Amino acid sequence: MEDTSTRSESESPPEESADPAPDGPDDPGPTGEDGGSSTADEGTRNDQADIEALRERVESEYDFDDFGPSDMARMSAEEWDAAFDPDTWITGDRLLDRVDAELKSRIATRDVFGVLERVREDGEERILVYSDEGYAIIRPTGEVRGEGTVLRDIEPVVALAAMDSYEVPEPPEDWSLPHPDSVPEGSGEFGNLVVQVVAAIQVLAGAALLVASAVADLGTIVAPVMGIVFLLVGVFLFAMVANARLSDRFRSEEYRERLRALREAKERPEFVPVEDGVVTDRDAAATDRDRDE
Repeated sequence: MEDTSTRSESESPPEESADPAPDGPDDPGPTGEDGGSSTADEGTRNDQADIEALRERVESEYDFDDFGPSDMARMSAEEWDAAFDPDTWITGDRLLDRVDAELKSRIATRDVFGVLERVREDGEERILVYSDEGYAIIRPTGEVRGEGTVLRDIEPVVALAAMDSYEVPEPPEDWSLPHPDSVPEGSGEFGNLVVQVVAAIQVLAGAALLVASAVADLGTIVAPVMGIVFLLVGVFLFAMVANARLSDRFRSEEYRERLRALREAKERPEFVPVEDGVVTDRDAAATDRDRDE
């Protein structure tokens, strides 16, 4: 029989650890699913808080009731994404109808200079707006492509029409661009008349003071000095009215020339990629299809 009393301690079997280290693949460690999930949730909450703070700042800084191209150019990409939540945008045929009504109203009030048409591309309806200085094609998704000043004017209009909170005005029946001969020579005649009356009073007062100083010995230099001042102010006001009238006449004539150019043109400008009511810009259409895929 073997004597086990003399066995050394080194030969005794090792004691099992009280807290064994897990080596299984299913055991979540400190960096397992639970820890990663809590960290991701905290990061999501921080991102949402940052977006809400940015959205509040954008709403207080920009006036979306009078949102124009200058505001769009000033707005950064982060501000745009925060202000216009894609989940709340209006798209599809409803967006095209709202853009159509908004553009007709703006064309009627001369806020937008262009010809509006409905065209098709890849079997889908589009809105085309063009002038002698550019064009813009609007998709049901709200994307706008084109060139020139028309594109710059149309982009904020589409952004506003895509917002459900924005009320699109009802366009007038005769919304199209006016006939060149119906454009008046200028505007603000009442204001010009008032300024001319004030200028005439200034000239008469100055002339009266100078005549009084020359005929009667007033014994003071104040009267002739004031007479000269009144004359100079009157002349300045008359010159200002004349400049305003010339500027109005020049702008009106320029506007009539653009209207005549659009009316006399038998076809759309060559830079507009539309033929027989169908968009012919295949490169852009292919790019749009790739983006959708």
